[in-house]
Amino acid sequence: MAKSGRGRSQTWKTFLSNHAPDISAMDMFVVPTIGFKLLYAVVIMRLDRRRLVWTNVTTNPTAEWIARQITEAFPWDQAPRYLLRDRDRSYGAIVRCRLRAMGIRDHPTAPRSPWQNGHVERLIGSIRRE
Repeated sequence: MAKSGRGRSQTWKTFLSNHAPDISAMDMFVVPTIGFKLLYAVVIMRLDRRRLVWTNVTTNPTAEWIARQITEAFPWDQAPRYLLRDRDRSYGAIVRCRLRAMGIRDHPTAPRSPWQNGHVERLIGSIRRE
């Protein structure tokens, strides 16, 4: 089989090692309370040292609330260049607009692929086990 003229692109592992200080990840999960109510928690972390940056809880996650959490998690001068997130419908146009205004490139993961945001998924698993 003839080789294509294109060179090999970098792997995901190489990309992460090159850009880890500039990447953050976020995800949301549900926490049931003792009164059978549901709380929605958001977790934001930096991937370079796997450091938890921000966490907060609400009973009604809206796009405005999520955009405010991103603004509170990152000062405007220390915002990451990339943000990994899932494709939840809670992230609306307001969140994408806020990310663009802060100079953050939005990278949603593929549908039904939690392994693409594995660091945050592992943190959420640790929080649930505690």
